[in-house]
Order: sequence, then C-alpha cells, then structure tokens
Amino acid sequence: MTATTSVKIQLIRSPIGCKESHRATVRGLGLRKIRSTSELQDTPAVRGMINKISYLVKVI
Repeated sequence: MTATTSVKIQLIRSPIGCKESHRATVRGLGLRKIRSTSELQDTPAVRGMINKISYLVKVI
C-alpha cells in the first residue's frame, strides 16, 4: 500500500486585483475567503498551482 501525502494550504491575500487566471487557480484549489484552508493530494499539478499563486497562499 502507498501512503497518499497531502498538502494543506491557506489563502492569506485577497485575489482581488490579480489576473483572472490567478483568481481561477485560487478557486480551483478550493479556497474562497481569506484564511480559508484546503487539504489536497500532493501531486505535481497541485504543486504547480500553488507555485503559480505563491504570493497569495501559505503552505501549512
């Protein structure tokens, strides 16, 4: 059996005034309000999304 690892992220800045694609990425990660958190599987796709909006989120 393989253990699935997860990554927990928190929205720390508002996506208002950011590019539309960055706002869509925030929503795609399941984040809505400031300080909302989301726990997702640690995949290369999710890591790429986090990297794209690294100035808006914090990995906890």
